[in-house]
Amino acid sequence: MCLGLPMTIAETDGITALCEYGNEQRRVSVMLLPDVPVGAKVLVHIDSAVRVLDDKEARLISDALDGLEASLNGQDIDRYFADLIGHEPQLPEHLR
Repeated sequence: MCLGLPMTIAETDGITALCEYGNEQRRVSVMLLPDVPVGAKVLVHIDSAVRVLDDKEARLISDALDGLEASLNGQDIDRYFADLIGHEPQLPEHLR
């Protein structure tokens, strides 16, 4: 399984960017995202920024990753998935 990380661009030269997630820093390609500014949140997959994220989406992805880690450590995960608790899953319109 491959996961994308929500990372924040700390510096960029337009071709690569130094991105941060928690205590991790990684230099990634930003060639797929024209003119992405410092401070932008991006989804990084296999060392390439593939999509710009808004703050809410970046937080939801980060919470899900933190929840996964908590689950692996036997901890309670409800707070990480508060947006899903009490909601019935919905199929996308094209699958109904």
